[in-house]
Amino acid sequence: MDKTTRLLAVLALLAALAVSVSARKDDERWSERERGREEERWSERERRGHEEARGGDEGGTGWREGDDWFLLHHSKPVVKTEAGSMKLVRGSGKSPMHIGFITMEPKSLFIPQYLDSSLILFVRRGIIYSHIFQVGNIYKDELVERRLKVGDIYRIAAGSAFYLINAEEGQRLHVSFYVAGGKNPKSVLSGFDHLTLSTAFNVTEEELEDMLMSQREGPIIYLSNTTHAPSKFSEMERTAEQQSTWSFRKMMVSFMDWSNKKKDDRKGSRTGKGPDAYNLYDRKPDFQNDYGWSIALDEKNYPPLRYNDIGVYLVNLTAGSMMAPHINPMATEYGVVLKGSGTIQIVYPNGSLAMNAKVNEGDVFWIPRFFPFCQIASRTGPFEFFGFTTSARNNWPQFLVGANSLLHAMRGPEFAAAFGMSEKSFDYIIDAQRESAILPTATVAPPDEGAPGRVREAVRKFWSE
Repeated sequence: MDKTTRLLAVLALLAALAVSVSARKDDERWSERERGREEERWSERERRGHEEARGGDEGGTGWREGDDWFLLHHSKPVVKTEAGSMKLVRGSGKSPMHIGFITMEPKSLFIPQYLDSSLILFVRRGIIYSHIFQVGNIYKDELVERRLKVGDIYRIAAGSAFYLINAEEGQRLHVSFYVAGGKNPKSVLSGFDHLTLSTAFNVTEEELEDMLMSQREGPIIYLSNTTHAPSKFSEMERTAEQQSTWSFRKMMVSFMDWSNKKKDDRKGSRTGKGPDAYNLYDRKPDFQNDYGWSIALDEKNYPPLRYNDIGVYLVNLTAGSMMAPHINPMATEYGVVLKGSGTIQIVYPNGSLAMNAKVNEGDVFWIPRFFPFCQIASRTGPFEFFGFTTSARNNWPQFLVGANSLLHAMRGPEFAAAFGMSEKSFDYIIDAQRESAILPTATVAPPDEGAPGRVREAVRKFWSE
């Protein structure tokens, strides 16, 4: 074998070793339900892969190369008005993770909604100073307000009523969110007849009709010049001692009784006792070198994540750099490109190339658990992406290349002999890369079209021999 195929052999063996080692840890950490969910995803992927590949693969691997199933191209519009929109990208597998996007024009309101699924919001774009938008929801029978800025992560529990406000002038708001299943937003009151509702609100049916029918602009509307985001909810103050037990009514009455107090007079960035937001950009990177940085947020950093068993990550690569080939032995990953462009390369666990695709801002991708992968930034500028993982615990990524890879923990003549190399030659190869995790890779970074093709051809050659 030449050096290229030997290196590919090393990567394939390391991937198998990493899966074997981490699987033992995984058995101790994961519940039967969680393992079953991942096994269902794996079975679904394996079945589809074999069906698509039947009768036409080079090398006879049983999998189709260049599969774009890992890019989630299709989004479903959920809400669209003049004041904003919301769309949903459905994940793959039997228990998919859905990624949503909300866009709100300046001075707009996403009217109170009630969902049967938890939401984890991430503020993608807006101004960094002051308050970009306000979120309100019910937490333990109390109306909670939070003002979030770029980089904030915030969880809204299933069964909560909530609203969003973009109170800034001249600044469009972009929010991404994770949602576990659920249905399109719909008014929780819409299923009750008017007599029941009028009795519950203690108003006449005519008064109720006026309230329910006066808003015809859709779920996202513009705020009038005289309407300001709530700072003090007078109705809540008047009824605080009564300890009302109907949370949604409390929210609706409070919301309709907004104070006209100016936003500049409001103090603080929160009301209520619910959980705070967590800002990713305020966090010190877990790893950083000259070629980029990465952050991983788990339940220890932000406890609300444990309720959905979801982790969050954020990665920034400088122009031309690479997140070294690695696997996630604990979870499936979903990612959203925040800015820049790059390439995502994914390898099947059997060592054949699964996907080598360019991605740009707004693209959504996913990587199944145990699939080796890497991200490569374009040479034209930085490449930043964030996403969610299907485990709130530390994911323990296993790097296959670099100074912190498994190779450095498994030196010795026996390991070198496994690859048909002398120990000196083997040490030379694994010591050639002195960087860890994020590597300089200008020769393979897009828009260079030749290098990815050479890598793909090397993989074919290795698995056909």
